[in-house]
Amino acid sequence: MSPTQPPALDISPPLVNSANPWATTLDDLRLLHASPSTGAVTTRTSLIQGFAHDPAKHQYIFHSPETHASSPRDQPIGTALPNTHTASLNSLGYSPHTLETYLGFIQTIVKETKTNTNKKPFIVSVTGTPEEVSQSYLLIATAVAGSPNLKLAMEINLSCPNIPHKPPPAYSREAVLAYLSAVQLTIAQAETNPSLPRIPFGLKTPPYTYSTQFDELFAALEQAAEADPNKLCPISFLTATNTLGSCLVFSSPSSDESTSPSDDSLSLALPGMGIGGMAGAPLHPLALGNVATLTRMLRERGDAMGHVCVIGVGGVLDAAGYRRMRAVGAKVVGVGTALGLKGIKVFEDIESELEGRW
Repeated sequence: MSPTQPPALDISPPLVNSANPWATTLDDLRLLHASPSTGAVTTRTSLIQGFAHDPAKHQYIFHSPETHASSPRDQPIGTALPNTHTASLNSLGYSPHTLETYLGFIQTIVKETKTNTNKKPFIVSVTGTPEEVSQSYLLIATAVAGSPNLKLAMEINLSCPNIPHKPPPAYSREAVLAYLSAVQLTIAQAETNPSLPRIPFGLKTPPYTYSTQFDELFAALEQAAEADPNKLCPISFLTATNTLGSCLVFSSPSSDESTSPSDDSLSLALPGMGIGGMAGAPLHPLALGNVATLTRMLRERGDAMGHVCVIGVGGVLDAAGYRRMRAVGAKVVGVGTALGLKGIKVFEDIESELEGRW
């Protein structure tokens, strides 16, 4: 491999958690890392300065897509819920923990791990301005340089729908290119320091619903490849997809899901305007379509993007969902809502259902 070629993701088994509220704390990450059924661990998306989490505004629920019957807000992970509750809705932003806090969590976990011959990777999810993301890249690469037992990649979250007055950058060619160009410049400068390794990085995309949105993304990727000395796209992976924004669920005081509530009994399941990002089972067909389209478009561009893999995320609740994601081109499959619904055991369940057929 050329020293300037983007490094590949090496994740085995090809099953991970997505960046989500159940990957926030040190204990969350410990459990994910300890599971033999996860090939890597993804942190919740962080900023260099942290995010001002407000529990009165930033919440999540699980609900039934058919009846809208919902769980209490911020239901603890793995709490028993009706089998019909296969969807989630959240008004969350990013993690209250800083990037450096997450790097500290990861170093703690690696030190605690008695047998670390496998060096399970961590995908560190970050966001911020292009300049802040470039600084994040340096912080992550420096952490790897300082510890031979760390295996890290960086995911740039350009797709959160819950930040007021800040539309997801991944819908704009100019915005995506600004991030790619900033990281490319940082990588070029870092190459003058032989002790600083090049780490894999990728983009987390929002759900695209029409062809022009895909075209905007690929126009930015192509421009970034043109700027590369070897004419290679600088990213190693795309994570598709994030939640679908502008969704709303009503909750009902009735615990009977077969009962249709009257108009005056309706209330919003989330605070404020009730608007949030939707995930889980209803997102699955759209996520499959996004993964299939991204995979096809990457292949069509030949060598310039042949190294880029897709991490398929969105509504994978079981082994059947995993198989569907792999069938449409996902090299790695991510789990979000199902982790909150079922707890860490969801990964073991998927592996068992697959009977070793990764």
